[in-house]
Amino acid sequence: MEVRGVFHKLRSVSMENFNQHFKDIFGGHAQVPTKGLANTKRFALGAILVYQLVLWHRHEHNLDRKVGCKPFLRAA
Repeated sequence: MEVRGVFHKLRSVSMENFNQHFKDIFGGHAQVPTKGLANTKRFALGAILVYQLVLWHRHEHNLDRKVGCKPFLRAA
């Protein structure tokens, strides 16, 4: 039970960091610019797709994935 608790804590911390980072990049702290559940789901899925493409691009060009991601997305 102890080991499970440690891994749960680690996962929780890493997910919270990712969620905060993702919301910061895509303006998730404010109201989303869509109406309806289906459109909001599409917006979130599109944001995840764009984020994954940016990470892939940065990986292919041997760039640091933690630095410069937000300005890159803002420019696109």
